[in-house]
Amino acid sequence: QVQVVESGGGSVQAGGSLRLSCAASGNFFSVKNMGWHRQGPGPQRELVAAITEAGISNYADSVKGRFTISRDNAKNTVYLQMNSLNPEDTAVYYCNVDISRGFESPTFRYWGQGTQVTVSS
Repeated sequence: QVQVVESGGGSVQAGGSLRLSCAASGNFFSVKNMGWHRQGPGPQRELVAAITEAGISNYADSVKGRFTISRDNAKNTVYLQMNSLNPEDTAVYYCNVDISRGFESPTFRYWGQGTQVTVSS
């Protein structure tokens, strides 16, 4: 059983900052890639940022230079620091945690429950 719990989010004015956290717990061998996606009014869920087990990160062009993804492997937690927020960042943010159940076993993706981020102009 794996639990993925998000925290953070909320409402801010444009130019403000927020920090999201996402922690995985339960019975598993290791955590591989972790990331953040968001879903605005449209049907598409957009990848915002991702980070590998080794700490290599990549970002959507729309957030480069404003958002920073990081992780604490000891806590199985991923963070998303969001600065210079603008109304276009308004969305529900979901974290993903890719879990391995054993050495050289395939990974399975688990999602957080989602957290609302609202940026007002």
